[in-house]
Amino acid sequence: MNDSNLDINEFKLLYKALYPSLCLFAKSYLSDLQASKDVVQEVFVKVWEKEIHFTEMNAAKSYLYTAVKNKCLDVLKSKYVRVMDSQSTIEEFEWLESDRFFYKEIIHIETSNLIEKAMNSLPYRCAQIIKLSLKNYSNQEIADSLSLSINTVKAQKKIAYKKMRPLLKEHYHFLLLVIANSTF
Repeated sequence: MNDSNLDINEFKLLYKALYPSLCLFAKSYLSDLQASKDVVQEVFVKVWEKEIHFTEMNAAKSYLYTAVKNKCLDVLKSKYVRVMDSQSTIEEFEWLESDRFFYKEIIHIETSNLIEKAMNSLPYRCAQIIKLSLKNYSNQEIADSLSLSINTVKAQKKIAYKKMRPLLKEHYHFLLLVIANSTF
C-alpha cells in the first residue's frame, strides 16, 4: 500500500484479503450471511468511491472493521426501531454496540485466520487431524473417523505442531492473550 490513491490492483488485493473475515465479522452482528455480505460490499464501495487510501494493512483493517461495525449497527437500528418496546432487544443492542463485543469478535476472527493460515501450510493428513482435534475429537475418535491407528494420529499431531510452532511463533503473545481472555 502506498501514499497515493488506492489503485484498482491494490483495491482488489485488499478486497480479496479482507472480504471473508469482514463478512464473518458482520455476521456476528446481523446473524444473516447475505445481509452481512451486502454490508461489506457497501463498505468497500464507499472506500472505492471516496478514494480512501491506506498506508499499511493494519490501518486498512482498523478502518474497515470499524466501518463494517458501524454499518451493521445502522442496519440493526433501522430494524429495531420498529420493535424497541422489548427490554431484551434494547439490552442485546447495547451489547452489540459495546467495544467489548467489537474487540471480542475481531480477536476471534483474526485468531481463526492465523490458525487457518498455519493449518493450510500443513500436509493434508496433518491438517485433517488438527482440524478434528480443534473440534475436540479425541485421538481415538480421530483415528476411527480417518481409519488410522491411534499411533499414526499421535505422530501426525506431533509433526503438525512442530511445523505450526514456527509459523505461529511471532503471534505467540497474541494467541496467549486470546486464550487467557477467552471468557471475554
